[in-house]
Amino acid sequence: MIEEAAKLITHSRFLIAFTGAGISAESGVPTFRDKGGLWEKYKIEDVATPEAFKRNPGLVWEFYKMRMQLMKNARPNSAHLALTELENMGILKAVITQNIDNLHKMAGTKTVIELHGNIYSVKCSNCEYKENLLETRKLDEFLREEEIPKCPKCRSFIRPDVVWFGESLPQGTLQKAFKLAERADVCLVIGTSGQVFPAAYIPYIVKDSGGYVIEINPKESGITPIADLFLKGNAGEIMKLLLGKVKICLKNKKC
Repeated sequence: MIEEAAKLITHSRFLIAFTGAGISAESGVPTFRDKGGLWEKYKIEDVATPEAFKRNPGLVWEFYKMRMQLMKNARPNSAHLALTELENMGILKAVITQNIDNLHKMAGTKTVIELHGNIYSVKCSNCEYKENLLETRKLDEFLREEEIPKCPKCRSFIRPDVVWFGESLPQGTLQKAFKLAERADVCLVIGTSGQVFPAAYIPYIVKDSGGYVIEINPKESGITPIADLFLKGNAGEIMKLLLGKVKICLKNKKC
């Protein structure tokens, strides 16, 4: 099946990748369902909803600063790097991710659509102020602060610029992702359960537009029934093999 997948990728005109938490598991970023992860110590309704922030912003920031610290130490794995290489080769046109860990960008991928936001971005809960703590080089200083962060413009509380449970995805970002999916003739689906909508519509849109779906996952997911190829295994291992096969196809000019 690796050979079949490599052939589809090599001959694709508009390849996209749709990624979930599973692609970052090998980088040490726990998935939502991992045992022993941060989500086991906190209830979703206490730390990841707009109501939770209104009720107890201090607890929400305690949780998100722990996540920032954890993700700060994570590094892209071979799956992230393989996608970057495919982009540099001119084959991959975009990565659409549900992850907020910034690892695709850290790996060097240029066209990344972050459906659920970015862990290092913050915004005011009242006005239009936004800031990316990596770009302003203020992350370490921010993590050391003990007070609940306040907006430098209006002094309201600052919140993580991520999509919480019960919130809608930014329409501009979602529509951009949907348009990419409509153009795609091949979609790599990597490490997602396929259970979080509307993000999980991406591979369905590719299929409805006549494209192929290649799924890479350790176990079957909600996407598996519509996948043309299912490559069972860890993202890093499979992507390394797949990239190698694509390079052979291109070198030999036949596949």
